[in-house]
Amino acid sequence: MSTYTAEVRWSRGEQKFTDNRYSRVHTWHFDGGTVVPASSSPSIVPLPMSNAAAVDPEETFIASLSSCHLLWFLSLAAKHGYIVDTYADAASGIMERNSAGKLAITRVTLRPLAIFSGGKIPDRAALEALHQAAHEECFIAQSVRSEVIIELRDR
Repeated sequence: MSTYTAEVRWSRGEQKFTDNRYSRVHTWHFDGGTVVPASSSPSIVPLPMSNAAAVDPEETFIASLSSCHLLWFLSLAAKHGYIVDTYADAASGIMERNSAGKLAITRVTLRPLAIFSGGKIPDRAALEALHQAAHEECFIAQSVRSEVIIELRDR
């Protein structure tokens, strides 16, 4: 078992709060020291209360799926003796009402493009099999309907 952590920080500052016009800009702090500017999506909370230049949870959800798929794909390709030179994914997600009537990312589409070199290049069937295996191994893809536990902290 492994445990992963992230710290999310937001502060009201001098803004009013109860008028619901406060900034949604916040930061994500990761264990290696990386700090990422984050915000609500401007399509959900209008500017200037959100920041279009920051990442939003919906984008990072899609990026997490894509990144996990990439890492498994590279590992499996190497195991099969394929040399991957580059990999790019134009991933997208659809947010709509789910069967319970709640807004949710109901579908994520990965559009990977891997470029290979060397003497062993996978044909279409082998490439599809690598991507299917990567999907089945991806921790994030296997976690999409995971339990969410809320544990309150006392300072």
